[in-house]
Amino acid sequence: MAVRKKAMATLPTLMRAMRKRSPNHMPSNQPLPSLRRTFSLYDQINLIDNVPEDQLRFQQVTDTCFKVNGVLYEGSLLCVGNLLMSWHPKKLSEITSESLSIFQTVRPVPEILLLGCGRYIQPVNPELRAFIRSTGMKLEAVDSRNAASTYNILNEECRIVAAALLPYGVES
Repeated sequence: MAVRKKAMATLPTLMRAMRKRSPNHMPSNQPLPSLRRTFSLYDQINLIDNVPEDQLRFQQVTDTCFKVNGVLYEGSLLCVGNLLMSWHPKKLSEITSESLSIFQTVRPVPEILLLGCGRYIQPVNPELRAFIRSTGMKLEAVDSRNAASTYNILNEECRIVAAALLPYGVES
């Protein structure tokens, strides 16, 4: 928290310094100043560690497991809000409207379903897309690592979000 306050206190000073530098003072062949160096204080801010204990947080994704709130879970997972369930599909072709039928009864309906396809993004069956749309959710199909990361961010924002995640080692 102290690092965050220090960074926030320093930001106005950095902005004023940048405004004082006019383009006339910089030769046209000189590269622009590095934003990485200018805003490096943000590297020390870790908002993820301030998540409430009862909120799900993916901490690690391996080829076969997901580490959620310090616990390793093997295989596929289905997450709705802050509920975590083991899920039977082992590859994308096994994901059907039946395997996602829980979303016909879950209320409130999540605004988005993050589908973690494994190691690579894969096309989703049109019938499955239509089923997901019929529940009132949007679908975002990405690799499982990015799906877990996006889930963390959206869940942290207190948005109603769901994730259906295949292990990262799944390639087809």
